[in-house]
Amino acid sequence: MDNSSRIPGDARLYQPMNTNSTMQCQPQVLNPTIPTLLGILSTGGLVFNSFSLWIFWFTIKRWNSGIMLQFNLALADAIIIPVTPLTVAYFCLDNWPFGEFLCQLQVFLLSTHLYGSIYFLMLISVHRYQAIVHYNAKTLWRKKSFLKKLILGFWVLLFLQGFPAFIFLKTSVIDNKVKCLSIYQAELSDLYLAYSIVLGTLCFLLPFGISLISYVMLGIAIANISQANLRGRVMKAKSIQMITIALVIFAVCFTPLHICGSTAAIVLYYDMSCEILHYVEVAYYFSVVLSMVNCCLDPFLYNAANEKFHKFFFKSLGRLLFSK
Repeated sequence: MDNSSRIPGDARLYQPMNTNSTMQCQPQVLNPTIPTLLGILSTGGLVFNSFSLWIFWFTIKRWNSGIMLQFNLALADAIIIPVTPLTVAYFCLDNWPFGEFLCQLQVFLLSTHLYGSIYFLMLISVHRYQAIVHYNAKTLWRKKSFLKKLILGFWVLLFLQGFPAFIFLKTSVIDNKVKCLSIYQAELSDLYLAYSIVLGTLCFLLPFGISLISYVMLGIAIANISQANLRGRVMKAKSIQMITIALVIFAVCFTPLHICGSTAAIVLYYDMSCEILHYVEVAYYFSVVLSMVNCCLDPFLYNAANEKFHKFFFKSLGRLLFSK
């Protein structure tokens, strides 16, 4: 029997010479821990981000440039919430029953959420450095008109970045099950590898590098802040909290996903063994779960970066808990 007949779509066009083809690998049944953790984290993200957006929109009347950036970070976090139940169902069923358009929409919103979080964390890091180190300088970062244009530009970039999902991404039938953005979709191996290189380099490493440089320079600056007065101590403590949270988000939420996604693309493209692909598959799906952690951590960054948010957060939380 011709093994190429088992390959969905036009995948046989990419069939490698290696007889131990990863195209013939069968997807594993996912550990129930993965959809369970994803459901818990998405529920936490929904609660935290709904609360954060409510505070930004209804309680903070006067927005400065920092609040504008933090609000857009909260929007980027919230944009993935509507399709997260579909992802949880997909992981539980090991089958995508929702059609090709919703698969494309899910990937589009996942991309917008992920890179929106990365971009706005980068902008917040640069803004924080400018606000503390160059607080007397008249920079563009203090002008709301400039920030509005900058924010709009990044949203346009995010939509353009995710739009190819509606053109190139297709569902595939593998082992009689429909797959959406699966590392077993061998017919998309070229696309996955090219995207992993471009997104990993330009959309993750570059913003992360800018954020890291900004926070290192900020750390050097706040190390010299005098703690003789209360304002200096508070500013130093808040800045350290913000730097720590931001770097934890990059390390835990974004780095594993890009490493595992790139590794999966390389394993599939270069037709390595099924055993390697199975290990990478488990790591990849756990990294997807970890990417949702930032939805729960970002509100703590708002608390560290914004005194108004901090005050209204605990004031509103107190009303919610003790209103009865």
